[in-house]
Amino acid sequence: MSGLNFVDSFVTFLALLGPQKILLSFDEASRALPPRQARVLAATSSAAAAAVGVVCALTAPWLTSFFHISYPAVQLAGGLTFFIYALTLLFGLHPTTEVVVEQPEGTPVHPIATGFRALVLPYVVTPLGVSAVLVEALSGAGVAWRSVVALGYVAVAALDLLCVLVLAPFVRRVHVTIREVLSRLLGLLLAGVGVSIFLQGLVGLGLLPHYSPH
Repeated sequence: MSGLNFVDSFVTFLALLGPQKILLSFDEASRALPPRQARVLAATSSAAAAAVGVVCALTAPWLTSFFHISYPAVQLAGGLTFFIYALTLLFGLHPTTEVVVEQPEGTPVHPIATGFRALVLPYVVTPLGVSAVLVEALSGAGVAWRSVVALGYVAVAALDLLCVLVLAPFVRRVHVTIREVLSRLLGLLLAGVGVSIFLQGLVGLGLLPHYSPH
């Protein structure tokens, strides 16, 4: 993608990590929280997601070199992991809403911390997001190039935060059956995205020379 600019990176990350991917996950993670704690959860998770994206974008060449990871390997791993997560949505498993962490006896678990852990996989350190950041950052050269990628990621995280703060109360009022239908529809769409990225990784390895995503 030799002509990458801020708009290109923003649109790419918006399609992969935009509010349409976050609202249902946030609703599940914050359903038991009062409004103030829900807002704190939204702000902290969005800030953490933005920080992860910036670090991955700026250090992409060193990360992939240190771990000896190629472009196709990033695509295969990201696509497969995201496909598995999408299947949990599709079949209504919701594994991220039931995180169990051992605590010393008598030490209560803070509800915001529980909600934050529930958002780690779908939002804070989403495999698709990390994969997209690495691929975009490695598609060019120089700090300026990677800074544009990082800025696009931060902009999408900020938009996610704004939409969560504005729309989450309305999503919470939606009947549980409608939420489940939307969750399964989202799972189906994300499964398709995961398969597409996985196939692109196979193309990069030369195993599908005639495959075209369009």
